[in-house]
Amino acid sequence: MKKSLAILSSCIVCAANAADVTPAASVDDFLWSIGACSSISRRGETLDGTIANLKYTGIRWLRSGFEDGVPMEDFIALHNATGVKFSYGLLSGSSDLDRLFRGATVLADIGALLALEGSNEPNNFGPIRYGGEEGGQMRSWLPVAKLHRDLYARAKADPVLKDYPVWGPCEPGAQIDNCGLQFLTIPEGANTLMPDGTQYADVANCHNYFYRRLEDNQTWDSTLPAAGYKADGLGGNYGLTWRNKFQGYSDEELKTLPRVTTETGIRIRSGDHEVTEEMQARLYLTAYLAQFANDFKHTAMYLLRGRADEPGDEVFAFYKVDNTPKQAAHYLHNFTTILDDRKPLAELTPLNYTVELPPTSHQLLLQRSNGNHVLILWGERFVSGGSDDVVVKLGKPAREVRVYDPTVGTAVQKTLANADAIPLSLTNHPFILEIIQ
Repeated sequence: MKKSLAILSSCIVCAANAADVTPAASVDDFLWSIGACSSISRRGETLDGTIANLKYTGIRWLRSGFEDGVPMEDFIALHNATGVKFSYGLLSGSSDLDRLFRGATVLADIGALLALEGSNEPNNFGPIRYGGEEGGQMRSWLPVAKLHRDLYARAKADPVLKDYPVWGPCEPGAQIDNCGLQFLTIPEGANTLMPDGTQYADVANCHNYFYRRLEDNQTWDSTLPAAGYKADGLGGNYGLTWRNKFQGYSDEELKTLPRVTTETGIRIRSGDHEVTEEMQARLYLTAYLAQFANDFKHTAMYLLRGRADEPGDEVFAFYKVDNTPKQAAHYLHNFTTILDDRKPLAELTPLNYTVELPPTSHQLLLQRSNGNHVLILWGERFVSGGSDDVVVKLGKPAREVRVYDPTVGTAVQKTLANADAIPLSLTNHPFILEIIQ
């Protein structure tokens, strides 16, 4: 059975000889989880600007597609300049599979394809026209289901694309009729309008925004898989669907369902539950951490840069419409610079340590390609304020522990020699501990 990366936020023991302990994840894998949505060279974005923005923030993948009319040569140039990869999808309202597969094949040939992606929010964009029928929104979703059945079958029959994952359509929880899109493969006896065994995707696709009422644990809670959680997340789209309560996976099955997020984020706003530029920057760091810790393999923040044709959405973005970086861009730059590692580690090992964490604090254990462990701890006291004093106790003294704070800069903030205990005061941002044995 697949082991979860999720780490409980109460008295935690990670020990090398504990059979049920999840080993560290690769720093490189975590950095590849960090993505954003971008129009690359359209809607006010420029190719040169996008190249510069990716190099500065360290974002490694983009959600994009052919909807915005981005020339394929711009995808290629961006990949060549930065190494970025793409989830390449139908996006809003399109059913043009021929165009999707032409573009995806070009990206695959140059090593720039991350995944094929299905429709973007068929409840909000459309109608989707397929097979002579219109579907999605408040119509029957059967045309949407047939489109994604055919997309999946064609991808798996393609000699170039068959080994790439297919990410499903987002917002299947909005289905008007029970077409079974809340499943990756419709199980036997599901009693849906499409036949048992119909395959739609390899990976569940969520838009679990955390922009509702600001709370403690804002980003952590938005990643929880259980059905019924108030965020528009995994449970309401692949468990019990949020609109018409069609049954999908059980809470237990949701825990191991392969998943990604292709949009999430929070607006800068004033008034009640104000979100300042500073608060947004901290939330974006904890969001990437919480997503990966709770088994979202890839997460795209909405939005890389404000769009000229949608200036109102600049409040989500790392960069303003005029390409000025916001605090979120600066903190992400610090974060990815501190962690920078571009080699996967062949053999991951656990770390012998204990730490007692309150409910508003969390952790993620990573390992560099040089073997050093990287323990990231963060607080999510976004409303209550205050701090929690914790102590990481190592099973054996470390030769050196380097403590980083990405909200301060990229330099080491504190170095401990021959340390077996590391005290921290957790508030609403991460600390990065590099442990050198």
